[in-house]
Amino acid sequence: MTNTLKIDSVLRPEVLVIGAGGAGLRCAAAICENRPGTSVVAVTKVHSPQKSHTSTAQGGMAAVDPNDPMDKIVYHMFDTWKGSDCSADQNIIKKVCESAWEQIVWLERHGMHFSRTEQGRIAKRPFGGHMLNFGQVKAFRACYEADRTGKGIMDTVWGETLKYGITFLNQSIAVELLFDNDRCIGAVVFLEQSGKFVVILAKATIMATGGKTRMYQVSTNCKQNTGDGLALVLQAGLPVMDVEAVQFHPTGIVGPGILASEALRGEGAVLRNAEGEPFMERYAPTARDLAPRDLISRCIMKEIREGRGCIHRDHKLPHVWLDLRHIPEHVHKTRIQEVCGFFRKFVGVDPQHELCPVTPTAHYQMGGVPTNEFGEVQRNAQQIVQGLYACGEFAAASLHGHNRLGTNSLLELITMGKVVGDKIAEYIKDADLPPESPPEGTGCEIFSRFSRYFEARGKESYAIIRDELRQTMMEKVGVFRTGTGLSETIDKLTELKSRAGQMQLHSRSLVMNQELVQFWELDHLLEVSMVIAQCALARKESRGGHYREDYPERDPEFHHHTLAFMREYGNVNLDKRPIDMSIYEAKGEHYEKFGIIERKY
Repeated sequence: MTNTLKIDSVLRPEVLVIGAGGAGLRCAAAICENRPGTSVVAVTKVHSPQKSHTSTAQGGMAAVDPNDPMDKIVYHMFDTWKGSDCSADQNIIKKVCESAWEQIVWLERHGMHFSRTEQGRIAKRPFGGHMLNFGQVKAFRACYEADRTGKGIMDTVWGETLKYGITFLNQSIAVELLFDNDRCIGAVVFLEQSGKFVVILAKATIMATGGKTRMYQVSTNCKQNTGDGLALVLQAGLPVMDVEAVQFHPTGIVGPGILASEALRGEGAVLRNAEGEPFMERYAPTARDLAPRDLISRCIMKEIREGRGCIHRDHKLPHVWLDLRHIPEHVHKTRIQEVCGFFRKFVGVDPQHELCPVTPTAHYQMGGVPTNEFGEVQRNAQQIVQGLYACGEFAAASLHGHNRLGTNSLLELITMGKVVGDKIAEYIKDADLPPESPPEGTGCEIFSRFSRYFEARGKESYAIIRDELRQTMMEKVGVFRTGTGLSETIDKLTELKSRAGQMQLHSRSLVMNQELVQFWELDHLLEVSMVIAQCALARKESRGGHYREDYPERDPEFHHHTLAFMREYGNVNLDKRPIDMSIYEAKGEHYEKFGIIERKY
């Protein structure tokens, strides 16, 4: 089969964007603002950028107006540091929080319809872990567009990139990164609609492929979030960082796992157990239902474990209740109507009059591909990969450390998208052109992989392997973890990887062969899952979204980022990157708030 797979054509833009969600398109817009006329090609896995996962974000985007009489940027910085369980990079916290309001203004001036107060100002709502006066009282900090903020962002950045005339390759996947003397010069892209392989050679390549949590049984992520970008980076011999830090959102809708936004609790919704008790008062007396997500997820699971949860009558899954019955009708109809509609559609309850069943669901990757503060991908803690950049959820600069605060995701993709775009616009002015021809061996890796899929003749089932993977990851690499469970997971993943080589394709065509793409995605899910499990086993402490029941405390020995390499399946090599403590080390005003602090809410 390898002999029939070939490169069909070569494109030569100045910039290649892999992933056309909010981060990738904000980056592309910044490049074109700085250098009008720059040729940009954006590759998206879905049939339109409007279907990117960014568009599903509901609740808001954290930002402090410098003229706010109550809130201060330093409070936002502190909340982000504390929320990260003291493992975010303080130079990134400072950069992002200080530029947040500027990006709110940019979005508004370019067409985003933020919700407004009666006085005409941008409306704000509270979110988990966001507080005033260094943790004393909840802050109204999340700017929003009803309960479809991500859709508003996508409308805006997509419109900007259309204005600048960038080229989109829809329903296409980057399948191999290309390098010339350690410089990234582009990628091989597979066009699903035509079944053709295209080489794209560019001065700069931006990876913004988003998250990866489809290896879990219950996930808020769209079906395309299968860790493809992380797998490509690992296959290229580059590291991923902090992938053991997986965020479980506390309020997934029982059954489909669809997100019931934190905006609901921001508007006053209350978590209740089977006895009707508002149980978060016992765990987080100050923040209550607006504590950070990792804490609330563990509290929900504890309630369930101790017999105070419920079992859903249809889905047979454990859950607790989210109570919205006391929220005024006009709030239901103007601020949270879309999320409430999900409850009606998927579990048949009316949030205005009935309790809503929720359970923790895999939601976000705090880690990703390591970058410096300008989005340049790192080969190690000291060395960057020239020509290769990353931003959004795919990247780990790291704003979130081991736990992300709600609304800081949209904030990161917009602010860091702008930062990376500015950096690339400067870089491509003097960057060398890629070679005239693709490097020798271009396509061999992906051609060999696709050939294996076509040539396999076993009787293993894709669906069974996928479901066993999801069940294993949910049970043993989920909200709670143990060394024994993680070791068992590694053994199970090795077995599943072997069995995946015995799946048989039913169609021999390259054109719109969804089963072929699913085999490729399953490979990536298995690869990334192996790295997650091994990194989680190596981190013998509990920090943020990584909670080890056999090591329940944070340990100073692990005050570092985890870098992981895997060229051969199962053979994971670990390294470290220091956590930036520059705010604390500068000894400026309030510096003591940015030390290794106790995490209470």
